[in-house]
Amino acid sequence: MRPPAPAAPPAPVATAPARRTPPRRVALPAAAATRTWGEFKLQAARRLVQAHPDETYTGAVPEPLLAIPVLEVELHADGRVRRVTVMRPPRQARDTVQMAIDAVHRAAPYGDVSRLPRPWKWVEVFLFDDDRRFKPRELDQ
Repeated sequence: MRPPAPAAPPAPVATAPARRTPPRRVALPAAAATRTWGEFKLQAARRLVQAHPDETYTGAVPEPLLAIPVLEVELHADGRVRRVTVMRPPRQARDTVQMAIDAVHRAAPYGDVSRLPRPWKWVEVFLFDDDRRFKPRELDQ
């Protein structure tokens, strides 16, 4: 009798990327009043980075990017997040969409927007690198 053939090694299982340690909470100062949507968008992008020091980068944008989710953020008059709408999900690394949504919520409130023209919403593009760190597109212009 022949000995049984060795079992084939198990096929690799595709899994979602492991989430890094939970983001540390950063106490943010109150957002300053802004006079224009341009000022507001720049302040919001800086606030996103300030609120997420371990999950962002500020240097040159790498080529190619891992993912580029695009979100529309609607606010209440006092700068709290009312709604986040995914305008364009990335084709790959779909988990970055939820990472971006969570980042928007953690950086709130964004300051009083009641004196800005309605609707109180803006679009933010998140540029994710291979380490799943993001940079708001507003800071790359």
